[in-house]
Amino acid sequence: MRPAVVHFPLSLMNKSPDQNTPASQNGSTSSAKSASPVFAGQTAIVTGGASGLGLAITRRLQSQGAYVIVFDLETPRLAELTREFGASGRCVAIDVTNEATVKSTVDAIASERGRIDILVNSAGMTGRTNLKSHEVDLADFERVMRLNVNGPFLTSKAVLPVMLQRKYGRILHIASIAGKEGNAGMMAYSTSKAAVIGLTKVQGKDYAESGITVNALAPAVIQTPMVAALPEAQVKYMTDKIPMKRCGSLDEVAAIAAFILSPEASFTTGFTFDLTGGRAVY
Repeated sequence: MRPAVVHFPLSLMNKSPDQNTPASQNGSTSSAKSASPVFAGQTAIVTGGASGLGLAITRRLQSQGAYVIVFDLETPRLAELTREFGASGRCVAIDVTNEATVKSTVDAIASERGRIDILVNSAGMTGRTNLKSHEVDLADFERVMRLNVNGPFLTSKAVLPVMLQRKYGRILHIASIAGKEGNAGMMAYSTSKAAVIGLTKVQGKDYAESGITVNALAPAVIQTPMVAALPEAQVKYMTDKIPMKRCGSLDEVAAIAAFILSPEASFTTGFTFDLTGGRAVY
């Protein structure tokens, strides 16, 4: 595992601790607040936010007023993205499976920003695939579980006390259709995403009376540059399982994530949202 590296100073962030708690903890908003961007004044953390689904969600949150801090280890991308974000966010190089580093980083962000309103756990990996279960290597299985399960556990464990202080928060764990149905040849990945769904159910109930919601999103195959590079026959095999007969788009991921993370989504918690073109209807 690569060592944890944290890039600070966090003092470069735009602190906004005196913003009001987001509207609609109890389903109501004022006309003044509704006229502002949905996430105005809010601070968000997105793990795995340097690419793919995480980056799409990051940009959507920023476009609607949030200050977003990306946790990632794609070092070459981090400086580039920080320049792109400007005043709307920054990047931190961090290993989200390292408990001490996660806690110290989250504590520093909370101290500097005065709040953490949103956590999105998008960092993940598939591990080795196209293997029967008896062929799966224990080391690979544990590596996938460590990032895909321990990562969301540790980041939410660190962020929840900050949210509890203000009695408001939105946590979104990115799961997968594989966690609901199990994908043949993907033992480690499917198991890890099923665990993420279980984690979501427990956390949703644990904090249901606190003003904090915890939900998951279970996508089927999403059109990313990686998918675009696959052979056409392989993409067809995946999309044939989807009643809509197509991949989902990054814009669709970002749109549903933005709703789940919004103050308006105040009466749903512990739930796994579908994003599968009709493949999963439960």
